[in-house]
Amino acid sequence: MRKLLCPQCKVSSMYVKNGKGERRAVYVTDGGVVVARKEGETLDGFDLETVYCMGCSWSGSPKRMVKM
Repeated sequence: MRKLLCPQCKVSSMYVKNGKGERRAVYVTDGGVVVARKEGETLDGFDLETVYCMGCSWSGSPKRMVKM
């Protein structure tokens, strides 16, 4: 699985939030699919339309991420 990168700082570590403000660490695959970093964690209830970069202040749609 290849991971997409933040268009601003080029790291692959992202997170998503749910309605309570909780965070879950994720990656975005080269197919644009958001997957949990830890195996077995569920993303139910999390907003997968907006991802947040762990390396800088960028946030946006997974579709805007870049390949290296």
